[in-house]
Amino acid sequence: MAIKPVLCSESTLTDRYQTTVPEPIRKALGLNKRDKICYTIQPDGQVVISRAEQTENDPIIEQFLRFIAEDIQKNPQHLKAINSDLVSRIQSLVADVDFHIDEPLLDEDE
Repeated sequence: MAIKPVLCSESTLTDRYQTTVPEPIRKALGLNKRDKICYTIQPDGQVVISRAEQTENDPIIEQFLRFIAEDIQKNPQHLKAINSDLVSRIQSLVADVDFHIDEPLLDEDE
């Protein structure tokens, strides 16, 4: 006997494989902006979307930062200062970029 879904909602993938989580799904999962979602592939091929567990620390980032710290300790001779020309170049590239992290993407950005 197949279980009927309580709610079914669909969305479209953009050219960059992005999508908007439909409002009823966001409400059902209690999602807010910047929250993470988890995709679980079931043995039958169905995908379950759930709210990701809130974790204080990202284990991958922690491992990477530990690797960097160890490498700096072992090989301090590899550290080099960034020259002022590079700093100026970077600043000139981003000087006119205006963005607000909490604003939703425009259709042309998706």
